[in-house]
Amino acid sequence: MTRTRNVSVAAVASCALALGALSACAPPSSSTGAGSGSAAASEPIVIGASVPLSGPLAGFGSFLKWGYTHAAAEVNAAGGLSVGGVKRKVDLRIVDDKTDPNQVTTNIKTLISSDKAIALLGSCTPDLVNPGALVADQSKIPFVAGCNPLEVFTSVKKWTWAWDIFFSVPELSKLSFDTMSGLGLATNKKVAILHDNGPDGQAVGREIWPAIAAASGYEVVVNVEFPVDNTDFSAAVQKAKDSGADILLVDSVTPQAISLRKQMAAVGWTPKVMVNEKGAEPVQYAEALGTLADGVMVGAYWDPSFPFKGAKELQAAWEKDNPGKTSSQHIADSYTAAMVLMDAIAAAGSTDATAVNAAIAKTDKEYPVGPVKFAADHTAKISVVNSQWQGGKPVMVYPKDRATGSVLFPMPAK
Repeated sequence: MTRTRNVSVAAVASCALALGALSACAPPSSSTGAGSGSAAASEPIVIGASVPLSGPLAGFGSFLKWGYTHAAAEVNAAGGLSVGGVKRKVDLRIVDDKTDPNQVTTNIKTLISSDKAIALLGSCTPDLVNPGALVADQSKIPFVAGCNPLEVFTSVKKWTWAWDIFFSVPELSKLSFDTMSGLGLATNKKVAILHDNGPDGQAVGREIWPAIAAASGYEVVVNVEFPVDNTDFSAAVQKAKDSGADILLVDSVTPQAISLRKQMAAVGWTPKVMVNEKGAEPVQYAEALGTLADGVMVGAYWDPSFPFKGAKELQAAWEKDNPGKTSSQHIADSYTAAMVLMDAIAAAGSTDATAVNAAIAKTDKEYPVGPVKFAADHTAKISVVNSQWQGGKPVMVYPKDRATGSVLFPMPAK
């Protein structure tokens, strides 16, 4: 199991910097209270995170890791978190869930039982966030995620210890139709939908998109579902092409999104509008496709140009750490989730799970991803925008007051 620890440099020579992460100088505390002795009070506060550093969602995981690590580094640079009147550093332990829900469950259990994590940060997408949240909830350990559509999160159960900061699925799904209407994009209003059989793929592709299309005056002429790990899209692509649809809506993970776009090019089909939720969001999508990505739209929620506290500074920090590399909005949701959790520990003045959980519930503050205030169902909704790949960069195209460039329409033929 791969582990990355990010803690402050202690005032002893044995704390060494390795691979961009810091190793803890003392074993993690098994105490959950603030007043359990001077030794425990001075030990680092262990926070665990399971993220996809390998597998199909590794493109998401690399940004989550950076966001979590950067947040912990900022807190440690300021002296740590005040608990029981004593500043304590954060020992952030990040493990690879390999884009495997079963591995998420194993990781979270290990972080709680062996690493003695007093709180946890989530993975990305429902398939990976929800299993971790379930373990945390059963174990009565605070858990904060920033990469899980809200309705999918709340459909699992009534949460007690798990919290989610993200967007509303219906709002994001409607955004494509709002974009076409708001920007006056002329199409024949015929829609082809291709989606995987994962939880969000089914919810969006089977139900939400068709309902919104009908309500918006569009006609769904093709709706094809495929396995999450599918590789051959030739039949689905041909069916969509033959339908005469000007609009293609896709919901899939990144490897499948890349393969599908290449297979569209192979048969010479370029719709006027193409939206690929989820899979087209990481920069790896544009890097793999080059100019084939141009014109593909994907729902978004963050850009450093947005007027949120710390948004520009977060982008600047990314650029300093990753010169010449394109960032992702996931640096904002992961950084925000980590800061919400650590702010709650500071507000509680304790590592007691009940106190920290109660402090999370009271969160009401602006972060780089926007204002965060939790509802009774343990969700905090952030606003959505529509982005489009142009020249290897994500350009915000709608709503107009958040746009950073003009929309490419129709989608460039290849």
